[in-house]
Amino acid sequence: MRVVKELIREEIRISIFSWNNKYILKFEFGPMEQTFKLNEMDVLEEADLESFLEGDFFKQIVERFHEMGKSFRAQLENL
Repeated sequence: MRVVKELIREEIRISIFSWNNKYILKFEFGPMEQTFKLNEMDVLEEADLESFLEGDFFKQIVERFHEMGKSFRAQLENL
């Protein structure tokens, strides 16, 4: 597995890996993570992966983390 890029944006740790002809995009926030896999053939250049780190796609990831956190906290309160 090759690390393509690692960065932090809006407190979300982003790691991009290349493995088995796939790019793995991993977004981590606290105890939660979201992972997306796409075929390397679907991306012309590694620089094109930047489009997954901004715009509507990234906004939806942030929103999903907020929803996940809300569900997680609610469940912890029910233990």
